[in-house]
Amino acid sequence: MSQPVVETSRFPYAETCDRLQTAISAGGATLFARIDQQAAAEGVGLSLRPTTLFIFGNPRGGTPLMHAYPLSALDLPLKVLVWEEHDQVSVAYTRASDIGARYGMTGLDDVLANVQRLLDAVVAAVGDRR
Repeated sequence: MSQPVVETSRFPYAETCDRLQTAISAGGATLFARIDQQAAAEGVGLSLRPTTLFIFGNPRGGTPLMHAYPLSALDLPLKVLVWEEHDQVSVAYTRASDIGARYGMTGLDDVLANVQRLLDAVVAAVGDRR
């Protein structure tokens, strides 16, 4: 099984989260949820490092995948995780090709490539690759 891609953000945690949200919209995607997992933990008396999960996508890209491979809805819409640990902000996601491989997708290479371009654009807004 392949591992998620993990990159280091060039920005502090809060700015990373805000820039990701802006990049999601700029990429033509819909932000379905921005989940502050640290706040959720604190709400039940637990502590957690700053952690936010973004759930987003574009139905034009995800729908054909879910139509052809219903189980892919377990991984779609897309998710990007941001967390801060030891003064480092990290951003993680699953490659579109890994989602495709997980569900044995065939004949949808163009769709998966478009999904990956969206992920690349979103993460490029904060990642250390340029």
